Amino acid sequence: MNSYRLRLILPLLLIILLVLASLGTILGPFIQGFYQERMSDRLEKEASVVAYSLAETNFTPEETMNGRVREIADRLDARITIIDLEGGVLAESETDPETMDNHLNRPEIQQAAESGGSSSVVRYSETVNEEMLYYAEPFFLEEEEVGYLRLSLEMSELNEVYQNVWILIFVSFLIAFLIILGFTSKLTNELIKPIEDARRVANELARGNFKARTYEGLQVETGELNRSINVLAENLDQITKTYENQQERLETLIENMGSALLLINSKGDITLMNQSCKDVFEEETDAWLNQVYYNVIKHKKVIKFIQEIFMLEKPLQRQMRWPAGIYMKHFDVHGAPIIGQDEKLKDIVLVFHDITELKKLEQTRKDFVANVSHELKTPVTSLKGFTETLLDGAMHDEDLREKFLTIIAKESERLEVLISDLLELSRIEGEHFNLNWEEVDLAVLTSEVTTMLADKAKEKDMNLYTKTDGNVKVLADSARLKQVLINLINNAIVYTPQGGDIRIRVRGQEENVVIEVSDTGIGITKKEIPRIFERFYRVDRARSRNSGGTGLGLAIVKHLAEAHHAKISVDSKPGKGTTFRLELSRKPFEEKE
Repeated sequence: MNSYRLRLILPLLLIILLVLASLGTILGPFIQGFYQERMSDRLEKEASVVAYSLAETNFTPEETMNGRVREIADRLDARITIIDLEGGVLAESETDPETMDNHLNRPEIQQAAESGGSSSVVRYSETVNEEMLYYAEPFFLEEEEVGYLRLSLEMSELNEVYQNVWILIFVSFLIAFLIILGFTSKLTNELIKPIEDARRVANELARGNFKARTYEGLQVETGELNRSINVLAENLDQITKTYENQQERLETLIENMGSALLLINSKGDITLMNQSCKDVFEEETDAWLNQVYYNVIKHKKVIKFIQEIFMLEKPLQRQMRWPAGIYMKHFDVHGAPIIGQDEKLKDIVLVFHDITELKKLEQTRKDFVANVSHELKTPVTSLKGFTETLLDGAMHDEDLREKFLTIIAKESERLEVLISDLLELSRIEGEHFNLNWEEVDLAVLTSEVTTMLADKAKEKDMNLYTKTDGNVKVLADSARLKQVLINLINNAIVYTPQGGDIRIRVRGQEENVVIEVSDTGIGITKKEIPRIFERFYRVDRARSRNSGGTGLGLAIVKHLAEAHHAKISVDSKPGKGTTFRLELSRKPFEEKE
């Protein structure tokens, strides 16, 4: 802004200086001529006085005129010379007349002789060695022209006047220049400062600082400019805040929409994606940005679906699935083109909804209906068949009657257990299910459960081992936790061959208490582990059914573990055994929060 101030002030000062210099150039000669003219007028008047004074004086000898001339010259402070018509000097105020040359060839005498009047000349005098102003006119005595009267003044006096005049002009112009410079600087600052402030704010706005404001001032023009800039800055600040809020909301929505989102431009480059894409495609997708979609997406179904949207330019919806490890993931994929106002394709957007859980739920529902129907059908069919057989006459045979009634009682008990487990599972899954929280000593609880199941284990020649380490007291529902342990240990007994070992270990840790139930049974394959907590799922259906199991035990265990805010996991190797691990938190309520 200093350069702007200099560009404004410097030309103005140069113009003022040029004007003052031109004015001085004009005034100098004018004043000089004026003073010279005044001096000539003075000499003319003084010459008239001298002529009159000499004409009124009666001179007998010439020396008397010379003395008179010197007397008058002293009074007038001028040099007076009386010259006759032949050029001889009759009287001289400064020099002896007899020593002086003929003056007829002097310019002022010649001009006076030629014009018959007065003349004024400025020339160098060799007599006094100075530049002089000469005035000459005809001289009359008793109305007869006797020669010429000449008065002269030294130019040094006039030059001194000129010098003083030039000094006065220079000082006056310098003072005027300084005053003009001060007013110009002040006026320029008043004009430049708002503009400089406006420029500063404009630069801040250009850099994105919409908080910057400028001083509006009182000037009409600059004030209006600065007020406009302030309004612009305020509007930009508000627009930016609105945009940032919308951007944050949009980014939050995109990142937390629960579905994967891809935005692909018309060239096929991926321009936008959210973090859910990592879960959908099971790989790091950060490097996908600005990459062509078919170079980074590995699933051919997705690539083909994108190509269809590009070709048809209309919304499409399709369900897809692809393997993710040992599982299959299901997705409901929606794709739509983004058409601009020029009716040209700009981008396409893809949304992947993970419906794997819905598919699992749907399959679970189908399996549940099928399993319940099957599990109920078997005992009901047995009951109906044996009852009809008894009614057809077998009831009269005592041996058959006892046998059939025993089977009917067994099937009735099995049906009762099944219905009881279904009701129990339904009650656990209900909204109003609550646990009776109390401090439970897992060492005592484990001992009670092993005592209850010791006879069943003994029937298969199994060994039950129990080990407790550390502080194993936790907040839990004693009855429900006992139910969990009974189901886990009972499953271990059922699926462990004759003579196997079952180990129950309880370990107290700083924040958790871990219960492990290990067996040496048939084990579970890696593919089956995710399904063992489903209703009616059995690893070995024949073995479970023969033991009286309903297939709902582990489903109940899972729900009771979740009710305790505990974590349950399974490690198993086919043919070598299985370990169920239950981690109970010492502060379950804080974990829930």
